[in-house]
Amino acid sequence: MKNQTLFLFLLSVIFLFSCQSNEAPSPNFIIIFADDLGYGDLGCYGHPTIKTPNIDQMAQEGMKLTQFYVAASICTPSRAGLLTGKLPIRTGMCGKRGVLFPDSAGGLPQSETTIAEVLKTRNYKTACIGKWHLGHLLEYLPTEHGFDYYFGIPYSNDMSPEQSNWDYAKNTFPPTPLIENKEIIESEPDQSQLTRRYTEKAIDFINKNKDESFFLYLPYTFPHIPLYVDEANKGKSKRGLYGDVVEVLDWSVGKILNALKKNGLDENTFVIFTSDNGPWGWAGINGGSQGLLKGKKGSLWEGGFRVPTIAWMPNTIPSNVTSDAIGTTMDLMPTFLEMAGIYSSEFDNLNGQSILETFIQNKEIQQEVFYYRNNDFVGYRNGAWKIFINDPDPWNDEFTEKDMPLLYNVNEDPSERFEVSKDYPDVVKELTRMAENHLNSVEVVPSQLDSVSAEYREKYDAYFLKK
Repeated sequence: MKNQTLFLFLLSVIFLFSCQSNEAPSPNFIIIFADDLGYGDLGCYGHPTIKTPNIDQMAQEGMKLTQFYVAASICTPSRAGLLTGKLPIRTGMCGKRGVLFPDSAGGLPQSETTIAEVLKTRNYKTACIGKWHLGHLLEYLPTEHGFDYYFGIPYSNDMSPEQSNWDYAKNTFPPTPLIENKEIIESEPDQSQLTRRYTEKAIDFINKNKDESFFLYLPYTFPHIPLYVDEANKGKSKRGLYGDVVEVLDWSVGKILNALKKNGLDENTFVIFTSDNGPWGWAGINGGSQGLLKGKKGSLWEGGFRVPTIAWMPNTIPSNVTSDAIGTTMDLMPTFLEMAGIYSSEFDNLNGQSILETFIQNKEIQQEVFYYRNNDFVGYRNGAWKIFINDPDPWNDEFTEKDMPLLYNVNEDPSERFEVSKDYPDVVKELTRMAENHLNSVEVVPSQLDSVSAEYREKYDAYFLKK
């Protein structure tokens, strides 16, 4: 059950909707969320051999954002930030384990309000199609968080005995389930067909709800490793298997946008394409590219947090615009709510803010980016300046805690090559103060990631106590 505050809020929104029932239809929303796609992996972001004509066309018809960020540089907390508009540290979606695993006991708490739940108060139809990764137990599935329909896998595609190189996973984890709503319909589905199947389900949802307001959340499984592609598309990209996989995602985006156009929904549908974090840094040739940025998935550098992002809504979002305005996935919830005419004082407590004027007028609204590594606050950006108050990479010898703080101007130096703290002591002082104010204001929710379910507890302890 949701808390009393949410219940009262829902009643107020229902009343608001009844007063506005004669207004024009509310806009539809689609979030297309790639998994581990790097900043430099699309044609419109400069990749020389991966061909993405549909996404490139989407950028020509809409807005390409060059400074758009995720809430975390790994899967679970990034998705929590997107759907709640809050830093993952505030929802229990941070922890030592980093992400949820098949043996995890937790998930996104029922007390948290998602985009889908709020939009449903305005009679939106809602669907999540793809990788969830916010809890695989029944009480945490998308259908318990505001989604009318769910089709997909509940966590990453490498978390099964068949796919993992991790001994504990090989000996313990169950086969990857493909779930529809709350039922497992297949075990270890053919991953080469997942993008096609997600696309078909997404188009079916659009067709069925063309006369309703809807929210579609489409988090792809790929290009997270292991990589799979169907036989018809194998070997087509000069970038090899990774390129094949990304080009199939591009095909899918084209199909989604065409479905909107065919149904006459394109001018009333806000579509955003982005990625959950930077590319794999351990996958060799099967990992993506961060382009000119430093760092990859899991990193506190820009390559971990800054992601390729394209926003599209013909005749609302201007065409062929490249924007360097800052934005984050946590800004999407308040932006959508403003567009749908929904307001509650409850949303003043979000970490995101509406950046509708960024999308419509290319106006910079957001200034702040917060860089967390699990539960630890490590870095802070405000405007052009980014400061690390703690070591961004304690596993390497590039810096030590004695070198902190580090300062970069990421407008002038997006590759974070030139540390300039000694040249700008006043900036260091002011950003340190602002970072400390943020840290003192954050109310940490106990981690939902680190607890292991009773089913796996004995095996988990036996494995790790031997290490």
